[in-house]
Amino acid sequence: MVQFLDDMEREKPIRFTSQQLKIATGSFSSILGSGGFGIVYKGIIGINKYVAVKVLTGTSNERIEEQFMAEVSTIGRTHHYNLVRLYGFCFEPSLIALVYEFMVNGSLDKHLFKANQGDMIGFDKLHDIALGTARGLRYLHEECAQRIVHYDIKPGNILLDSNFCAKVADFGLAKLCNRDKTHITMTGGRGTPGYAAPELWLPLPVTHKCDVYSFGMLLFEIIGRRRNMDNTLGDSDQWFPIWAWKRYEKNQLKDLMTNCEIEEKDREVVERMLKVALCCCQYRPETRPIMSIIVKMLEGVLEVPEPLNPFTHLFSGGNESNASVIQRSWNVSGSNWSSSV
Repeated sequence: MVQFLDDMEREKPIRFTSQQLKIATGSFSSILGSGGFGIVYKGIIGINKYVAVKVLTGTSNERIEEQFMAEVSTIGRTHHYNLVRLYGFCFEPSLIALVYEFMVNGSLDKHLFKANQGDMIGFDKLHDIALGTARGLRYLHEECAQRIVHYDIKPGNILLDSNFCAKVADFGLAKLCNRDKTHITMTGGRGTPGYAAPELWLPLPVTHKCDVYSFGMLLFEIIGRRRNMDNTLGDSDQWFPIWAWKRYEKNQLKDLMTNCEIEEKDREVVERMLKVALCCCQYRPETRPIMSIIVKMLEGVLEVPEPLNPFTHLFSGGNESNASVIQRSWNVSGSNWSSSV
């Protein structure tokens, strides 16, 4: 760990003391959010530079150190407009923390699932957020010296700055991998059920294409402005990706647009995004596009191919009920979808 910290200090992130972060956060008085990783506090460093201080906590010191090293060794080496910036870190017996740039508009899930009607983001801006996220992933997969696989792409890990520019965040599960390796060795399931690719929960080879699958699931939630799984709806509407596929398959895009409250002026963009989402969520990783192709398709400079049904593996019989299909999709993801948030 000592050698790791010395190496990272040379990579640019600042090493803060616990006392400096206590002062910066006003004795850790302003909480921005919390989760299984710990608590995030708002702070100020320098001359009115707002930061988010992520204090890592947990029952296992080994797990805390593992997450700390994952985040610092990945995001600490990257510099891209669509990745949240790591300013520095603290590693002391009394405090293990990461210091990130502060994102004034919070996470995307807040705007998709919790916004009042008057506060909803317009679809053109949602498209820009999807495109920014795709560009961030393209950088991680294809432009870094070492490929970085994020493993946990979801709305809660996409942060928005004052201009609603998307920044990929939370690299606690991320992993560096050599480009010459065909797949990544996994020691256990990763990611959030409902967004995680099937191969992350099954004895199958894992590649960076698992992020592509998660990005596709993210696109569905952007299009629908709802969680992909909604138990309050009837069987046929509960899982949005299958519902959206059926609208696409039957050429009923107007029905989808009406249901999702999308204006006619956005028809071309939503159709493109839907086709990209369906391409990203293909069951077999090798049939999913790479992120540079996805960026071009979202930009409209590359035609999106007609997607195949990505959910055929969920149907074992022609008369199977929607509820049974949904239950099987839970099993493929490794857990009940209600635990995905």
